Amino acid sequence: MSAERPPFISFLTDFGLDGAAATCRGVMLGICPTARIVDVSHTVAKYAIPDGAMLLRAALPYMPVGVHVGVVDPGVGTTRRPIGIRTGRGDVLIGPDNGLLVPGAERLGGIADVRELANRELWLPVTSSTFHGRDIFAPVAAHLACADAGFDAIGPAIEPADLVALALPEAVTRDGGLETEVTYVDSFGNLRLAGDAHAVTSALGELPVGSRLAARVGDVELASVTFAPSFGHVAEGQTLLYVDSTGDLAMADNQGNLAARVGATRGASVRLERGD
Repeated sequence: MSAERPPFISFLTDFGLDGAAATCRGVMLGICPTARIVDVSHTVAKYAIPDGAMLLRAALPYMPVGVHVGVVDPGVGTTRRPIGIRTGRGDVLIGPDNGLLVPGAERLGGIADVRELANRELWLPVTSSTFHGRDIFAPVAAHLACADAGFDAIGPAIEPADLVALALPEAVTRDGGLETEVTYVDSFGNLRLAGDAHAVTSALGELPVGSRLAARVGDVELASVTFAPSFGHVAEGQTLLYVDSTGDLAMADNQGNLAARVGATRGASVRLERGD
């Protein structure tokens, strides 16, 4: 890490606010007291590996080069591997080998090297089977951030092709429309969708701002959806399709909760067609 600025660690979990995340931060600071730690989120839906992966993918390109810890780990204590991923940008991602880290690593210049966290000298002296965030991921991340250990020291190499990968949904042109899927529901009730602006224009043709679309989310028909660059371009309560800050498609009710209104959750099918 650069000597010109403090070591940097980002931190994401599904731990919630009951103290587990703070415990991990304490471990990191006990090993690397000069570290700056940025909390990406600790309110990822419980066990929701795709949600955590999406948040890391969205946030990490805007973080300084450093160590990034992700813990959404329903397989903790099983044969799933604890891993570190070194990226083309120079970052290191630390967490479980369950697909959580891979999309974020791909946004940071791709996967350059992968290691299993097998060097127990970098773990806490006493470890549990249920809290690898505290006992393995936090201390290894802190040692790397403070350069107490090099990446090669954390354990044996793993072929990147052997990493667990998430099955990410794709947007598909079919029968004159775009069929996609809800990939994430944010705290406003907005629906992030698979696909980008190119996907929707490939399926529906060029869409000037203000174009009217019809949509179906699950079994709910939405007769009037406006293609717009941002929420304020439509009336309060009106539904819009837009390209979000990560470059992905999204749908929302302006100043409303579209997910609650239509009963949508991650994985819900979405079909978009040109409207009248």
